[in-house]
Amino acid sequence: MTDNAVQKSNEESQSRIWGMLCHLTALLGLIGIPFGNIFGPLSVWLYKRKAFAFVDMQGKEALNFQLTMTILVLCAALMIYMKIGMMLIFVLATINVVLVVIASVQAYKGQSYHYPFQIRFFK
Repeated sequence: MTDNAVQKSNEESQSRIWGMLCHLTALLGLIGIPFGNIFGPLSVWLYKRKAFAFVDMQGKEALNFQLTMTILVLCAALMIYMKIGMMLIFVLATINVVLVVIASVQAYKGQSYHYPFQIRFFK
């Protein structure tokens, strides 16, 4: 392999890893960091979006999805008084974790992942 091919392979590998981290850092909200699900992907995206086009795309996907999930959880929290809010929050948290793991695996493989439902805040 030539040096140019090795460098290109290394850049692709780094792009995939940073793309995966855009999704995985959304799990910071689950360990008790307030709005960690937004600040994690936001910080990775802002740090590496200009270095890798793949990270720019996956960071926007992760942010759009996490902002959508945050809005949905806040709406579900308002429904706690109607006795369905806690169940909705649990369902939303489960969906969030499952989709973040799927997105992370896809990004690590170098495939772009588009979440099934989200509001497009960033295009």
